[in-house]
Amino acid sequence: MRLRFLTTVVPLTIILLNGFLGVSQIVDFDREKPYKKVFVDTDNFGASYLDTLETSYPLAKSDTLKFSILNDLAYYWHTRNLNRSMYFTLKGLDMASKKENTLWEGRFQITQAAVLLRMEALDSALTILSQAKGKVNENDLPFLYTQMGYVYERKGQLDRAADYALLALQLGEEHKDKKAIALAYSDLSNLFWKQSRFESGLEYGLKSVAIFEELGVNDLDYDFTLYVVGNNYLRLKEYEKAMNYYDHSIAIGERYGFYNNLSDVYISKVDLYSYLNEFGKATEAAGNALKYAELLDNGFMLMRSWLAIGKLQNIQGMYISAIESLNKSIAIATEDFGDGFFLSQAYETLGKAYAGNHNYQEAYQAFAVYDDLKDKVFTAEADQRISLLRTEYDVAQKENTIQLQQTRITKQQLRQTLIMAFVFLLLLYLVLLFKAMKSNRKKNKMLEKQNQEKEFLLKEIHHRVKNNLEIVSSLLTLQSAEISDKKIVDAMENSQHRIQSMSMVHQKLYQENSLSSIEMKSYFFNLSNYIINVFGVQSRVEVLLEMEEIELDVDTAIPIGLIVNELLTNSMKYAFPEQASGSVVIALRKTGRQLFLNVTDNGIGATVNENETETGFGTKLVKLLTRQLDGEMHLVVENGTAVSFEFQYNKAA
Repeated sequence: MRLRFLTTVVPLTIILLNGFLGVSQIVDFDREKPYKKVFVDTDNFGASYLDTLETSYPLAKSDTLKFSILNDLAYYWHTRNLNRSMYFTLKGLDMASKKENTLWEGRFQITQAAVLLRMEALDSALTILSQAKGKVNENDLPFLYTQMGYVYERKGQLDRAADYALLALQLGEEHKDKKAIALAYSDLSNLFWKQSRFESGLEYGLKSVAIFEELGVNDLDYDFTLYVVGNNYLRLKEYEKAMNYYDHSIAIGERYGFYNNLSDVYISKVDLYSYLNEFGKATEAAGNALKYAELLDNGFMLMRSWLAIGKLQNIQGMYISAIESLNKSIAIATEDFGDGFFLSQAYETLGKAYAGNHNYQEAYQAFAVYDDLKDKVFTAEADQRISLLRTEYDVAQKENTIQLQQTRITKQQLRQTLIMAFVFLLLLYLVLLFKAMKSNRKKNKMLEKQNQEKEFLLKEIHHRVKNNLEIVSSLLTLQSAEISDKKIVDAMENSQHRIQSMSMVHQKLYQENSLSSIEMKSYFFNLSNYIINVFGVQSRVEVLLEMEEIELDVDTAIPIGLIVNELLTNSMKYAFPEQASGSVVIALRKTGRQLFLNVTDNGIGATVNENETETGFGTKLVKLLTRQLDGEMHLVVENGTAVSFEFQYNKAA
């Protein structure tokens, strides 16, 4: 058996106190979603979880958050200690009452009723659930009905328990609440098992497991459902499957400390091992069942644990020990115990033990009590009611299926009408589109012809600019041949190089596909070859291009080309004197909106400022071009000369 609990979707919070050990935060009031709800937002239900909730709920900034944390605290204590669970439940009820918060008062009452149920106060639990019904929201009702059904199950009124399970199922389906549907299927599976309808019990149990696994929920209710499916497999004598489900349930129970479920499963394992004649393992399972029942301090679990031990001792022929164990079981079941199902089993097993020990009068008395309890629990009315409920549910499902099919047919007809209208509009649109395309095709051909003419004109302009620049360069060459002053000759040669640098840009513009951008790697390759040939250093100086292909617009390419021209010219003139050999490295890269240019040689270390022949014009030009590109220049003279630039580049390449 298990305690069922009302869950809410309100985000809650709590920080694990041992977070410094690497445990993830459960509560952080500075977060947008301050509370990671266990088994919803996290599966961290470690040993310190309850302590963390207890420490954190008074610090919550809103009443809703405080009530949510406190309600979780009360609920999850029930898996380990019922008295602590009731303490926090009453605290929550008192706080909600003082705040006049009727909704949360109702939710705390559902938790209180669930705890009272485990304390064997069944009538009190029913009274409180009836009070809570008028206070909570409609989406809380599936969980309330689940609790009501569980109370009636414990009271032995299986027909009424089934009524509430189906009510919870109906509401779950209306609200599309998969968790509520899974809980209802789980309850029906358990009720069919008690009625010895194991095929039906297995059917609903597997439905419930499938939904839980779809949701990815490994909580208390999923754990219990695994146990119920195992029980149905056990009664169907599919022992291996039963064992698999029991072991899965135990793994979850031991991970999260679900003492009640652990006691349940070990009780069933006693029966399973007994069927397999593995009495040593059965005895060990019985000890575990009793251990967890005592840890929880729950009379219902203790009663059933001693009942399981008595059954095992009976099978082993240990009748005196069995009589002692079964009398302990019956003694724990007080007048308010209510659950005639397990109490009847206790008297039946006690009767067998007395008979085995030849105490026939006591055996007769025990069997008489067993018959009386069995007649109360397994009444013809209860059997008929559960059968009727199953039939009503199946009919309702079929009616829903028929209605769903009719709805689908209506939707299909509407869809077909819409498709036909759409096809008509599409055809009309295609006709209009064809006419428009036919008209646009003529315009496009005209525009394409105009674009080709403009492109041809632009290329012709770049070609003529390039030719004019070369004419200027040639004029400078002729002029310098008639000048004897070396400084003037050098200045004119430098001007030639600069003009040639710009000429190459225009040459690439009319030779390549793009009329607005330059591929810089090939440009640097042509420029460096030109400079090397001019200075006649092909055999001893090598220019290396350490860069990927990168395109720049004309307004950026020309200044950078001039800068590289100045630096290459400077290196050829001064970095490798007296037939020295070496290399010059050019690197250009673009990162985001920045360009990085590096020109490095391994010559004697002459700087841009040294040996200038034009009274520093080259240096001034480099600095001017750097400012034009909104950049910065850095010079390092060590084992050669390294000049680096950083430019802002806001244009599309």
